[in-house]
Amino acid sequence: MEVEYLLVGQGVAGSVLACKLLERQKSFLVIDNPDLSNASRVAGGLYNPITGRKMVKTWEADALFKALIPFYQQQEQRLKASFFHEKPIYRPFFNQHEQNEWMGKSAEPAFQHFIRAVHQRPYLPDWLHNPYGGLMLNQSGYLDTKTFVSTLRETLIKRGNYRHEQFDARQLNVEKGFTYGDVNFDKIVFCEGRPTVGNPYFEALPFSPVKGELLFIRADVEIDEIINRGVFIIPLGGNEFKIGATYEQNKLDEYPTPQGEEELIVRLKKLIKFDFEVIDRKAGVRPATKDRKPFLGEHPYHKGMFIFNGLGTKGVSLAPLLAEEFLDFVDQSGELNPQVNISRYFSLF
Repeated sequence: MEVEYLLVGQGVAGSVLACKLLERQKSFLVIDNPDLSNASRVAGGLYNPITGRKMVKTWEADALFKALIPFYQQQEQRLKASFFHEKPIYRPFFNQHEQNEWMGKSAEPAFQHFIRAVHQRPYLPDWLHNPYGGLMLNQSGYLDTKTFVSTLRETLIKRGNYRHEQFDARQLNVEKGFTYGDVNFDKIVFCEGRPTVGNPYFEALPFSPVKGELLFIRADVEIDEIINRGVFIIPLGGNEFKIGATYEQNKLDEYPTPQGEEELIVRLKKLIKFDFEVIDRKAGVRPATKDRKPFLGEHPYHKGMFIFNGLGTKGVSLAPLLAEEFLDFVDQSGELNPQVNISRYFSLF
């Protein structure tokens, strides 16, 4: 088999990259073992222009959000599936100072198109703790990552673009052109998430994986918006909600824990006033990086070997634009942002 690209991994990053290759009519093969990593299948999947405890504008938000919404809408049409959910996100204020600050920011051009409303009084007062009101965001929502990844996988299998197997770096021949088993290819891109941490070609990169746990609850309330402050509450329909997420840097397995459940329940009860039932728990390990910026670029010694990884908690937002810029870079028709280019770490190789 001869292809231009071999992609290793098909989480959110690999899936978006595969979609871009389909758009560009490139020949490629994806090698992936979906049983190896759970992160993309259990991710919260939020895309949110105002993030973090300090409620700051997401890095490169204007360019990212201009790209991501039409991209996922196009993929829904291509794959004939529903997985992209546009919903306002409500972020309660912690104090009067935040309320005043965002009243001012709402008039600034840099923020106007991301803000639907600034509530100065409690919103949903019957069940939500928000005495100072809060910020209602536009251009926000969530991607059902499990459905997106699995639906694309089915399409790739039908097209002959996918192999379900564990990639073994020892079988990769990099001496005279690239070969892997019976596959000959021009370029290889590692986008397998956390497993890249043990990849012998990119092990020098300072990954900093983070385990995240989620709860799924059932409650007798009606919520149309996503609530996000200290914990996120995503309405899934049928009185069921996704709650997340924890951040654990030490015990990096993919098993939910009583401690994680307790932490999320404590944080949730600070935000809501209604009773609920826990119906499921999930966990995954995000491929985060030491400087919290993705790892994109070409290996310093093996030309034609690339990485597209480390998108972390904001992978849904980052992937569409970065995948486009990455492929322009691979085709030598564009440059990578220095903040994501792995050239910033070449001294470690």
